[in-house]
Amino acid sequence: MSTTPDTRPYYWAALPEPTLRAPLAGSAECDVGVVGGGIAGLSTALHLAQRGYRVTVLEAERIGWGASGRSGAQAIFGVAASQDKLATLIGSAAARRIWDMSVEALALMRELIATHRIDCDYVPGQMHVAIKPRQWTELRQWHEELHEVYDYRSVKLLDAAATRGLVASERYIGGLHDSNSGHLQPLKYVRGLATAAEQLGTLIHENSRALRYQRRDGQLRLVTTQGELTCRHIVFAGNAWLADTAPVLARRIMPVGTYIIATEPLGETAAHSLLPENTAVTDVNWVLDYFRRSADHRLLFGGRVSYSGLDPFNTANATRARMVKVFPQLKEAHIEHAWGGYVDITLNRAPDFGRLETDVYYLQGFSGHGIALTGLAGKLVAEAIAGSAERFDVFTRIPHREFPGGALLRRPALVLAMLYYRLKDLL
Repeated sequence: MSTTPDTRPYYWAALPEPTLRAPLAGSAECDVGVVGGGIAGLSTALHLAQRGYRVTVLEAERIGWGASGRSGAQAIFGVAASQDKLATLIGSAAARRIWDMSVEALALMRELIATHRIDCDYVPGQMHVAIKPRQWTELRQWHEELHEVYDYRSVKLLDAAATRGLVASERYIGGLHDSNSGHLQPLKYVRGLATAAEQLGTLIHENSRALRYQRRDGQLRLVTTQGELTCRHIVFAGNAWLADTAPVLARRIMPVGTYIIATEPLGETAAHSLLPENTAVTDVNWVLDYFRRSADHRLLFGGRVSYSGLDPFNTANATRARMVKVFPQLKEAHIEHAWGGYVDITLNRAPDFGRLETDVYYLQGFSGHGIALTGLAGKLVAEAIAGSAERFDVFTRIPHREFPGGALLRRPALVLAMLYYRLKDLL
């Protein structure tokens, strides 16, 4: 057996390669052009198609090629920014509405899976775990806030012994378990959304990178290498991959590299012994670890972050070392897959939804918290295009700034800032 891990995402290697959808060629027209074939873009298309709109999706690579199809795939309440942070930015009432919509996002995800019969290995149950006493104090305070302020009753506080009953590791001293959150196979989910959107009339073109958009003769146009799409509305949902297509958006997010490994199949008994209830787990460090079981009894373990835009570590070995620190019983387990990808973060870690023009919308800045929220984002922008923008505009109120330092210095500045937070994790 080879000792070199496959660098393809495990999700992709586990599924047959689908037939390539034809690239956009020549001139075409639609009501709404969507840029990006991840969860946000496909949810946008699906919800607009349900309303009778003619939608065309342009994907630069393959459906699910970006973060949506290669992530850790834990669907969690809230957004990446704290509720306190949101309240400071937009007021407590609007922050509460975003909280409520984040819970709605979890319900919507399950509804989409059920309605469109998407076989994506969804499993309920997710837990945040504490390593240090100060983190345990934070989890207790978080639990109280969720119960007393938000009336969110699906979370349960677990002491060290109860946590070890769900995670066979001595590393954690307590946990906050949520039965309303969960995990899934993200590529299956994305492909299922694409199929559902197509069944409602959406056209999807792969290998169709949108080079730019322009307004000519009063009409919006998306230009690709082989064609041009004329549309009444545009939705940019390319997140970390928009590059020069919409430069003003690219300056407001930072593509951050994250990395995941997948063990060889451990067998049902061994995998069950690690996570007896198949709970997805994430610690509460700033530079966090997260892990879960796969349907074929592997452990998927991820979390190392590269803010420099490079991978200066031997990713498989570095991540494996962290995995063994959590589960020493896996020290002999072979790593079959090791892959990375970019997620898009904002400076304040809050989602960045808005308009470039009255008929040009964008969805970005999920900051590693997008499995459920991206689906709701697509529904919200569909509502806005259809004339009911009230819920979408709660998010547009969140102020965002470009990353400091310009093109040359923004990454070094962020790396220095992240070193500070890594040091805090050690205290």
